[in-house]
Amino acid sequence: MSASGIRPGRRGRSVVTGIGVVAPTGIGAARHWESVLAGKSGLARITRFDPTGYPVHVAGEVPGFQAGEHVPGRLVPQTDRFTHFALAAAEAALLDAAADPATLPEYEMAVVTASSSGGTEFGQHEMENLHQKGSLWVGAYQSIAWFYAATTGQISIRHGMRGPCGVICGEQAGGLDALGQSRRLLDTGSRLVLSGGTDASLCPYGLVAQLSTGRLSTEDDPARAYLPFDTAASGFVPGEGGAMLVVENAGTARARGVPAYGELLGYAAGFDAAAHDGAARHSVLAAVVRRALADASLAPGDVDVVFADAAGTLAEDLAEARAITEVFGPGGVPVTAPKTLTGRLYAGGAALDAATALLSLSAGVIPHTAGLGRPAPGCDIDLVLDRPRRTDPRTAMVLARGHGGFTSALILGAGAHDARPR
Repeated sequence: MSASGIRPGRRGRSVVTGIGVVAPTGIGAARHWESVLAGKSGLARITRFDPTGYPVHVAGEVPGFQAGEHVPGRLVPQTDRFTHFALAAAEAALLDAAADPATLPEYEMAVVTASSSGGTEFGQHEMENLHQKGSLWVGAYQSIAWFYAATTGQISIRHGMRGPCGVICGEQAGGLDALGQSRRLLDTGSRLVLSGGTDASLCPYGLVAQLSTGRLSTEDDPARAYLPFDTAASGFVPGEGGAMLVVENAGTARARGVPAYGELLGYAAGFDAAAHDGAARHSVLAAVVRRALADASLAPGDVDVVFADAAGTLAEDLAEARAITEVFGPGGVPVTAPKTLTGRLYAGGAALDAATALLSLSAGVIPHTAGLGRPAPGCDIDLVLDRPRRTDPRTAMVLARGHGGFTSALILGAGAHDARPR
């Protein structure tokens, strides 16, 4: 039996005791949650570079983030913005969980993060130096700062976490896959796992790469740029940021005397090869939803709210609505997409949705999908619009579909109602 009290191969209860958020809706879980409840959007014209020469002008940028305020000074020039975000969110999550890594066995702490683009902005600057000044101007840190696993490595080093560490590259779905992996790590001897995802590709090089999908909104009005499930849907808005969560065994959390935001009840993933051809099929998503329910030993009627993937294109939105309807019935479960306030954060997006869902369960309220006008024909789902809905939800499902066909679903159960971001 491991120090966590779980025999390898036997599933224990995995709970979330800490949340750290760095998002367009604010830095910190409390500020993010306030923005979500108020329907306060973080979408605006891009300011990190001049977007005039590009078809996309609107994005979700993290406001007021100064890396030096959150990251040790020596790491700022050695790492990319997506790693800065993750280091800040991880620190906040540990503080929220009242977890001091120095007091825990180093080989029983694990890190698993998600990333879809790695250190895009850092890499762009080094390529500029290479082509404009020559090879001698390319820094040694280019060899690691761009890497998808840079964030996992830096968190591990900073907090002395020497247990199983890894990174998952599944785009939007990766944030849920990382949390699914955290359950497995707890079941095999880890005591505490820092898990989640961040991305930061709002730079010319990163934007050009995203444009290749043909799914980004070119609408200049931030209020109309990202309208999933709406008749005016025209694509999605890119964003930056994400969330990190402290996941630990329920017995360990109880022994530490800390409340839990909620529990990871079920998880499933699948792959839709047809997505490579731009098809938007519902069958794979519906199958993944059913498998997540089976993993949690729940029936569709046990789910109180679905946090939708909300792709923002008509075909993909209709496919998601059809999958939800097939499993839960027409209007059978409230559906929400708070990401209309942030844009799609890629690997950080689903992790942020999971954090928002946990805050929703903790507060007993379903946040609304802000900004939508008229639901598109065929979207036969109960979208929560106009204002939050106070229904005291106890179980939430988060859906995520990554570019290329990655598909995941995570089911969360409510924890102690006094769990609030500190």
